[in-house]
Amino acid sequence: VQLQASGGGLVQAGGSLRLSCAASGFTFDDYPSGWFRQAPGKEREGVSCITSDGSTYYADSVKGRFTISSDSAKNTVYLQMNSLKPEDTAVYYCAHKGFCSRYGLARYDYWGQGTLVTVSS
Repeated sequence: VQLQASGGGLVQAGGSLRLSCAASGFTFDDYPSGWFRQAPGKEREGVSCITSDGSTYYADSVKGRFTISSDSAKNTVYLQMNSLKPEDTAVYYCAHKGFCSRYGLARYDYWGQGTLVTVSS
């Protein structure tokens, strides 16, 4: 079981990035998947998640700017991030098999290695 996150980088405020999380050893459709982030000196926070039936959750801080999606054929989950702000700077982690509802996301079993997103002002 392995998750490979990619797509991070340096972008100016207002710009966009798309993070990808490719899975091997299981299929994303079986359980919810999510994205978390951890900024320097801060605790890890849940950003977004998607269930097997396509229901999604977004943290208030990213609602309207980020979009989570999944591609079953590629066994990949994406996080499209638009209108990026300096406060979005963090290491982003994808995760699989956990809790995802309209109230939030938590308790994920499998984690990717993290990809750094840096937003300059």
